[in-house]
Amino acid sequence: MLSLPLVLLALGLSMDATAVAMTSGFSAPRVRLRDALLLALFFGGFQALMPVLGWAAGARFANAIAAWDHWLAFVLLGGIGAKMLHEAFTHKDGGEAPRSNPFSLRVLLVLAIATSIDALVAGLTLPTLDVRPLLAAAFIGITTFVLSFAGVEAGRRFGDRFGSKLDALGGIVLILLGTRTLIEHLTAR
Repeated sequence: MLSLPLVLLALGLSMDATAVAMTSGFSAPRVRLRDALLLALFFGGFQALMPVLGWAAGARFANAIAAWDHWLAFVLLGGIGAKMLHEAFTHKDGGEAPRSNPFSLRVLLVLAIATSIDALVAGLTLPTLDVRPLLAAAFIGITTFVLSFAGVEAGRRFGDRFGSKLDALGGIVLILLGTRTLIEHLTAR
């Protein structure tokens, strides 16, 4: 059975992925249905897998994971954001900046890992929610899948209206997400 804490956890964990999905939607020169589905599958899949891994690791590894998860998210999201900023402001022959494909398998893998690290640690808390861990992980993954897919579409529509200058905004969003994760973890201690 779904509980309010599980619904809130799923929504909270999916927010970073949704924001990154929107960024991908408006930074891509063209978004196909396949792209949106692939991104949603990667993000939802990793958001479902990581809590299971966290739950399986148990409290024995909680301190070791918590010691570096925020740094990894900061470096991955910040690096991709910095690359997007660089691409947004790098012009060739007065033309539009060249863009990398935000839907390439390599980029999707890095983004899926970066946005799901918190889900790994959240998996340690699943027993406290009085839910079956596999059901909780599936619900988290499905929630992230749906919101990420919607995020790509929202980003595509928003990007079409405002043009390629949103690449810089997307880069800033990723850097801010990574920085927020780092600050939240460092100030929580």
